Amino acid sequence: MSSKKSVALLPRGTVSDEAVRYLFRDQDVEFVYCKMIADVFQSTASGRTDWSVIPIENTIDGSVSLHIDLLVHEVDLPIRAEWVFPSIQNLIGSAGELAGSDGQWDPDKIVKVMSHPVAMAQCMQFIRARLPHAELETLSSTSEAVRTVLSNPGKGWAALGTKLAAKETGLDLLQEGVTDHDNNFTRFLLVGNTPYENPTATAQHTSVLITLPEDYPGLLHQVLSAFAWRKINLSKIESRPTKKKLGTYYFYIDIAYALDSVLLPGALAEIEALGCQVRLLGSYPSLSYEPARA
Repeated sequence: MSSKKSVALLPRGTVSDEAVRYLFRDQDVEFVYCKMIADVFQSTASGRTDWSVIPIENTIDGSVSLHIDLLVHEVDLPIRAEWVFPSIQNLIGSAGELAGSDGQWDPDKIVKVMSHPVAMAQCMQFIRARLPHAELETLSSTSEAVRTVLSNPGKGWAALGTKLAAKETGLDLLQEGVTDHDNNFTRFLLVGNTPYENPTATAQHTSVLITLPEDYPGLLHQVLSAFAWRKINLSKIESRPTKKKLGTYYFYIDIAYALDSVLLPGALAEIEALGCQVRLLGSYPSLSYEPARA
């Protein structure tokens, strides 16, 4: 029986695909591509794959609320790692079909631009400046948009997608880096029941859910004070509905410490003593992105 590990992720050629290839760049891991994020989660929850790769937060768009809710409400998969990866979109199409008299791509020859709605939103400055006349169509992923352009030659269509998608389909990079902001990064989580280790990680983070009892004025202040007086750094805190009763929320908190650090267990115990429910989502390596050297 093969001991090769497997990881579920969004379709081939997406930023998720680029990101997971970066994470496992030195390892022999099987990639299992899924069309929808719910399928990614269920692939691992059902035991078909060892891990799932989940885009959880973006520099421009903030938290991906749907993915947080799936992680909290639909599955019970611990977080095994986090890392950031640049989300760079490019204008992709057939250079020969869309070329003007000077040999460069001609904006007037592009009648439709296709992409995932998030990617489209991240490139609106470019679209307004260069392609204000083009019809915009959103699809389930950037890679689907690139494949749709490939299968419809001669229509004046282009896509916003990754370099990886262009390479795998044989289409051309008409213009690179058309994302509105140069610092556009996405934070990814690796979740699953299979342990994961990365000796290159220089930091450990912990994620918890804290649910407050109802009608307890000032309790959130006391919860945050449990971290504050211990000088425990919270890298993120976000409220999300419990989905049980209108007006009730839990707090998703990322902590810049490992669970076994000296002060963190005491802080969580103090919060539980206040009557709060504390659910551990994971304590995991946090990896920084390092661009490949030329």
